[in-house]
Amino acid sequence: MGMWLFLFTEILFFGGMFLLYAVFRHRFPADFHRGAAGESLVLGTVNTAVLLTSSFTIALAIAAIRKGEKILSARLQAATIFLGIVFLVIKYFEWSAKIAAGIYPNSPVLLNLGKGETLFFGLYYVMTGLHGLHVLVGIAVIAFMVHFTRKGTIGRENDARLENTGLYWHFVDIVWIYLYPLFYLVT
Repeated sequence: MGMWLFLFTEILFFGGMFLLYAVFRHRFPADFHRGAAGESLVLGTVNTAVLLTSSFTIALAIAAIRKGEKILSARLQAATIFLGIVFLVIKYFEWSAKIAAGIYPNSPVLLNLGKGETLFFGLYYVMTGLHGLHVLVGIAVIAFMVHFTRKGTIGRENDARLENTGLYWHFVDIVWIYLYPLFYLVT
């Protein structure tokens, strides 16, 4: 029950940002379109596929532990960690390209853009940055779950921690499913 309450607070947190995005998107549609035009649809799509696959691997890890297959579960958890790292590396390259182009908070290039584009990129950095932080936390927690699984603390009869970790990871993936169209597919 505690995990569901925590996830509810996270939904409120990200929901507020989605609401803010919607208000500014409605107010500056052309500027948001211009801002999104510079996003890499390929990298955004690859990152989406990576996170969806990671949700699959963590679900398989939970199923494996319930069948008593600790080694398989630990390997699937490690695969989830790997996919999370791949996501963050891709996001690093996206951010690096923007920063190299002079698009970062308070940069002269960004401040010379229209108000709507400035808001678009501000929201982009805040929302994808907070999402990335959540991915990083998820990776750390899953790493602990791998340790607990190998140690035998998590097993067939005691899988609640791994299940809660899976819920958190699925939540992080769902947030990305909403971020992806907002920043990569906006028209």
